Amino acid sequence: MRKYSTASLSILVLILLFLSIPIRAEVNKHSERRKIFDQYLRFASMVKGGTIQPHWMADGNSFWYAEGAPDATVILKVDPAADTKEPLFDSERLRRALTPVLGHEPPYKGLPFSKFAFVDGEKAVKFTVEKKEFKCRLDTYEINQIPPQSQKERERFIPRIAHKGMFGGDAPVMEILSPDKRWFLGVKDYNLCLRSTYDGRIEPLTDCGVKDYEWMIGMFEWAYASASWSPDSFKAAVTKMDSRHVLKIPIVHWLKPTEEVEYRNYVKCGKPMPKAELYVIDILSKKKVKIETGDPENMFLSILGWRPDSSEIILARMDREFKRVDLMVANPSSGATRTILTETSETFLAEDTPYYFPVDENRFIWKSERDGWAHLYLYDLKGNLLRRLTSGTYPVIRVAAVDAKNNWVYFLAHGTEHLYDTHLYRIALKGRGLARLTEAPGQHSIQFSPSKQFFLDAHSSLDRPPVVELKNADGTLVQTVSEANIDTLEPLKRVPPEEFIVKAADGETDLYGVIFKPCDFDPNKKYPVIDALYGGPQVSVVPHNYFLTDGFVGTLAQAMAQFGYIVVNIDARGTPGRGKAFQDVAYKNFGKNEIPDHVAALKQLAAERPYMDMDRVGVYGGSWGGYFTIRAMLLAPDIYDVGVATYPVYDLYNHWAYLERWMGMPQNNREGYEYGSSHRLADKLKGKLLMIHGTIDVNAHFSATINMMERFVRAGKPYDLIILPEQDHSLHGQSRQYWLDSMVNYFLEHLPPTQ
Repeated sequence: MRKYSTASLSILVLILLFLSIPIRAEVNKHSERRKIFDQYLRFASMVKGGTIQPHWMADGNSFWYAEGAPDATVILKVDPAADTKEPLFDSERLRRALTPVLGHEPPYKGLPFSKFAFVDGEKAVKFTVEKKEFKCRLDTYEINQIPPQSQKERERFIPRIAHKGMFGGDAPVMEILSPDKRWFLGVKDYNLCLRSTYDGRIEPLTDCGVKDYEWMIGMFEWAYASASWSPDSFKAAVTKMDSRHVLKIPIVHWLKPTEEVEYRNYVKCGKPMPKAELYVIDILSKKKVKIETGDPENMFLSILGWRPDSSEIILARMDREFKRVDLMVANPSSGATRTILTETSETFLAEDTPYYFPVDENRFIWKSERDGWAHLYLYDLKGNLLRRLTSGTYPVIRVAAVDAKNNWVYFLAHGTEHLYDTHLYRIALKGRGLARLTEAPGQHSIQFSPSKQFFLDAHSSLDRPPVVELKNADGTLVQTVSEANIDTLEPLKRVPPEEFIVKAADGETDLYGVIFKPCDFDPNKKYPVIDALYGGPQVSVVPHNYFLTDGFVGTLAQAMAQFGYIVVNIDARGTPGRGKAFQDVAYKNFGKNEIPDHVAALKQLAAERPYMDMDRVGVYGGSWGGYFTIRAMLLAPDIYDVGVATYPVYDLYNHWAYLERWMGMPQNNREGYEYGSSHRLADKLKGKLLMIHGTIDVNAHFSATINMMERFVRAGKPYDLIILPEQDHSLHGQSRQYWLDSMVNYFLEHLPPTQ
């Protein structure tokens, strides 16, 4: 061992102390930034007011909502007809009446509950405090404790889990309550069963279900709606799924005392898919009637509803590539069907489940992009087109309500010059009198009263805090119900997001996006740039409201900027919400135009914003955002220096068949699938890449990352990897925090902010 003199050691210690000063300063600086980052992640929850959860009352107009929970809860009743808003309860009187019953003063300062139920024709209410249930008369405030029910008795009225959701992370499918509230429809051991809400007994409905040839009552795959009660509660339309021939993929549970392997159905592009058989089951006789839906091979079925008199079922049959949908009516007694409408597309149909909105017992509204824009058409149930309702170079998003009595259709659309603003419109069922009912710029979320005489309009924009307004059906203001208080945001010193419009890589098409800046932004400094992307063809992700969005863009992008980055969101060509031609760019070309669009946008932004340092560019995203993070690092290695890809897709052949809508079947589009694969590009990697994947992900399967790792090994390209055990396509718990910390630290290390 080499020996050092005391003097040499002293000099060495001084040198290390000297070097540690900037290191400690940098650590402390990032520590302070991390606190700001964490605050920005809680951005939406820091805003008080501006949102409500209305509970409509028996008159069809009035509603109540709670605010100030939990410490100062008040429940307000709004009566639109009288234009009043007042407390529904005398809080002090209720607290005094409740004290002797509880044996002590209720907790907090306001009401000790935020939910309740009317009883006795709204003359009394039931509520729960400290796990005890009470009844209060509203005229006298007499309060009595309701005798506790047995646990078994309570469970009769709570839906149970019927079967797993489609993917890990999806909510489980719950039992379905019959319209008369007598029965829950559920699944046990692959068979249908009924559970009585009266005495809890369970009645089997079928005995023919087995694993992979089983009865389903929830969504299965992405275009199946699998069960629906008849309005008279005597029948149920239910799907039996045959998955015996479907590919099985292994899910390894590594954390078990002994490793366990679970096999899940997984339909890869071009591979066999489940076959759906639709039946109507009489719950009294248990007789099954098979509905004539044609050859089940490569077909999706969706149960859309029933006629009000239970005489017929409305369903849709979609082909595998989403090029054709047949709207059908089925006789539940004979199983005979007739097709009343057929919609086709040379590329693809946009809706997962065909857009059908009933107007009355004989008419329905159909949304179609047949002229290049999503618009509404009025049909009768014989398949006759009665009239087109809307037209123009703008897309209708959805029907908000139909008032058949007064002959109005209310719908949301992107119909203004500010392209992604969402406004409420109405038009008469006769096709006349189109009017826009909302004015404030931004995005409007609408909820109509049961009477259709009033609606609640919750709206905001990127720079305007949310507000909830109560309006008459014609759009005139009744009252402002709730306004956001953003005083708690003052310490954040937030720089409002900047909206922009640039040209796509074709030099012609406008792209819209948002820039996020740090709270201490200085236009004279140079900032590294991060492209926070998604890019999937089924959704646009750039935020246009005050609360931004959850997940990888919006809220997280704004928070990442606080470390000293310029973070950019862009909706490239191929995304929805802007008409058929804009989205059709992705048809058979998914993975081809998106990154060139992002690169073109970043270059244009930087040309006018010298504070954007294009010599230091990062990119991150999850799922399809993970796919495009990989694509960015490989297709534009001279632009993107650092990437973090979470549960990514790499190779289109091995992804689930949902992609076939945009890419077609692999055997009919080999060139497109080959180009969209990142496997062939592994040798292009130049920057620092971190891949993060959960071991039980069955959306973007963990094997996808294993295969990409092998491609990098063969190409001799270094990469970084984090594996999250027992995590699926929705990270949760400590693993989610570990993912977040890892992503932040990776950028801070390899794309350090300007000092």
